Amino acid sequence: MTGKQAPRNRHVVELLMEARVIPVLTIERVENAVPLARALVAGGVATLEITLRTDAAVDAAKAIIAGVPDAIVGIGTILTPADLAQAVSLGAKFGVSPGSTPELLEALAKSDLPFLPGVATASEVMQAQAHGFNVLKFFPAEQAGGIAMLRALAGPFPQTRFCPTGGIGAANAAAWLAEPNVLAVGGSWLCPAAEIRAGNWSAITARCAEAMKVLPSKG
Repeated sequence: MTGKQAPRNRHVVELLMEARVIPVLTIERVENAVPLARALVAGGVATLEITLRTDAAVDAAKAIIAGVPDAIVGIGTILTPADLAQAVSLGAKFGVSPGSTPELLEALAKSDLPFLPGVATASEVMQAQAHGFNVLKFFPAEQAGGIAMLRALAGPFPQTRFCPTGGIGAANAAAWLAEPNVLAVGGSWLCPAAEIRAGNWSAITARCAEAMKVLPSKG
């Protein structure tokens, strides 16, 4: 592992252990961005992943970074080196990808941005490790084999840690967090799309507060 990747991996470990749960935000309207982030932070959920899946995503990220200083804003659905450069220019604190192409991994290895490359198989874990990454996003977690798959990966990759995302919700988040190679989980259940559209910020805050009370600590 290079000198650059070692501290970056440590930073990602610390970020995930502190967060425990990272809401994956697909924001459709810029005007929802700041009140949504404030609702999440008020419920004790400050580490946020804003996905590059909508036309509003970039402006939403800018608005949250400027207007909600307590939020730790990451950019998700980073697919290309151009997406990575955009995340850096926005001032993102971390980045996330659903998968890991050689081109993206090469760009990541040259970047200082703390990052969670996405993997779903042993070969993809090996590719990420070859580029210096040992803290990874496991996606789509439930569909790619669930907890049984993650336990299987722990055998050949005992030093690798994961943030599973995909199919994780209130019913199974604690079970995932109980796994020794899981540092945090990602998901959208804390802020359902219908509540975001309705501006039901108090319900989102209450759900976050309850989740943070019942989910096991990784500290």
